[in-house]
Amino acid sequence: MKAEETALPVSRRQFLGTAAAMALAGRGEAVGAETGLRPIRVGILGLAYSHASEKCRILQQSPAWELVGAWAETPALAREYGDRGVRILTQVEVLNQAEVVLVESEVAQHAPLARLALEAGRHVHLEKPPSLRLSELDALLRLARAGRRLLQVGYMWRHHPGLNAVQQLMSAGGMGDVYQVRIAIDNQLSPERRAEWAQFPGGVLFELGSHVIDAAVRFFGRPKRVTPFLRTLGGGGTDRLADANVAILEFARTTVVITSSSLRHNANSNRSFEFCGTGGTALLQPIEPPNLTLDLAKACGMYPAGRSTVALPEYRRYVGELAELANCVRQSRPLPVSLDLERTVQETLVRAVGTD
Repeated sequence: MKAEETALPVSRRQFLGTAAAMALAGRGEAVGAETGLRPIRVGILGLAYSHASEKCRILQQSPAWELVGAWAETPALAREYGDRGVRILTQVEVLNQAEVVLVESEVAQHAPLARLALEAGRHVHLEKPPSLRLSELDALLRLARAGRRLLQVGYMWRHHPGLNAVQQLMSAGGMGDVYQVRIAIDNQLSPERRAEWAQFPGGVLFELGSHVIDAAVRFFGRPKRVTPFLRTLGGGGTDRLADANVAILEFARTTVVITSSSLRHNANSNRSFEFCGTGGTALLQPIEPPNLTLDLAKACGMYPAGRSTVALPEYRRYVGELAELANCVRQSRPLPVSLDLERTVQETLVRAVGTD
C-alpha cells in the first residue's frame, strides 16, 4: 500500500495551486486578485496572538483584501497597530464593516470571538488551536454549516511547499509504504510565558504541536489510537507546564511519533518531519526556511534515485491560506479542508493531550 486507506491526500490540482500561491508570496499577492476585482473587506478581532502581525501585513499588502480595521484587546496593541496604519475599531464595527473576519486573539478567546463573527454572518479565518475543547469547535461548525459560512483554521503549514511535495511523492508511490513518521516541533519558551502556556492541556504540545497534528491527520486520516506522554521537566518546579512531551499516533499501517518541547536548544532549526517508507526517506529540516532532502530507492517523476535536495517554490507563511480563502469567498466554493476534517484534527489534538 502506498499510503493509508484513510489518507486524505493533497491532489495534484491543489498542489499546483499551492505552488502558484507561494510564487506570489514575495509580493504579498493572492491568487485570484486580478485587476478589476473588488477587494474583499476583511477585519481582525484580536491582535494578541503572535501570528497577527504578519497576517496583518499581508492583508495590507495584498490587492485581494481591503483591511477595514481591527479590534485590539489593549491600549498598547491599539497604539502599535494604529501606528502601522490600521484603523482601530470596536468589535461591533469590525463585524458590521467586514465580509471576512480573522480571529487573532489569545487562545482562550479564539472560539468565543469566532462565534460572534459566525453569528454575524461572516466568513471566518480562525487562529489555531481553534478551541480549548472539542465541544466549542462543534458549536462553531454547526454555526458555519447553518449559515453556509467558510470557517478556515489557521494551521500555517497547510500550504508548505516541502510538505506538499512529500504528499505528492507519496501519492505517486515514490516512497512505497510509509510505515513511520518522526516529527520534532519545539520552541524555547521564555520563563515569563510559562504560566500562560501552562493553562493549556498538554502545554506546548497543544499550543505549538497542533500544527503537526494537523499535518498528520491530513496525510493519514483519523488515528486508530493516540497515546500521550506529557511531562514537566523545566521551570524549576514553579509551574506545571507540560514542556517535554511525546505523542504516538497509530494509523492502520503508519506510526507517527511527535516530540514537542519548550526546552530544546536552537529549537527552530531542529524542527523536522522525517517520513520513512519502504521505498525511501524524506527529511524536511528545518521546516522554515524549508529544506527537503530525499533518499529514494527508485526514481519517481522529477525525483531521481538516491539522495537529492528538492528545489522548492518560494515560501512565505500565511500567504497561501489567505489566498485560498480569498478565492473561495469570491467563487462561493468550499475550502479544500472540510469542516469534517477540521473536527478530526481537533479531536486528535484533544486525544493527544490526554483530555478525550
